[in-house]
Amino acid sequence: MSTITLSTPSDNELAISRGFDAPRAKVFAAISTPDSIKRWLQGPPGWTMTECTIEPKAGTPYRFAWRNGADGTGIGLGGTITEAVVPERLVATEKFDQPWYPGEALVSQTLSEAAGKTTLTITIRYPSKDVRDGVMNSGMTTGMQMNYDRLAALVEA
Repeated sequence: MSTITLSTPSDNELAISRGFDAPRAKVFAAISTPDSIKRWLQGPPGWTMTECTIEPKAGTPYRFAWRNGADGTGIGLGGTITEAVVPERLVATEKFDQPWYPGEALVSQTLSEAAGKTTLTITIRYPSKDVRDGVMNSGMTTGMQMNYDRLAALVEA
C-alpha cells in the first residue's frame, strides 16, 4: 500500500504526494467527477458526504459537505476551479464554511504518469507560514491517508 508523503516547497505551501497503480486519466476522473468523489472522499468513520458538486472546467464553482451521523456535526467547503487541464491538472480556491484557518487556500492537483502508474501531487498554498504549519500539525494526514487509500481501491480495481 502506498502512503502519502508531505513536503514544504515554500514557506506557505504544503505538498502531498501519493502514487496509484492506475493510468492518469482514470485517477483524474476519480478526483473530478461527483459519482467517483462520493465513493472515496468520505472523511473519517461515521461521516457521510452530503454534497458534492464539481465540474472540471475553469471558472466553475464546486462544493463538498459532510455530516457526522453520531452528533449531526457538519463541515463544508467550496471555491472556484481556476484551471482545468484534463487529465493532468486541476487548480481551485478552497474556503471552509466554518473557517479553521484565516483566508482561503489555493489547491493545485497535478497528475503525472509513468508506465501506467500515476503520481498525484497536491500543492496547497496557504495565506501564511503560520497557517500552513497549523494545518500540518492538525492531524490531517490520518484522514487524508484513509481517503487516498479508498481512492486507490477505486482506481486500482
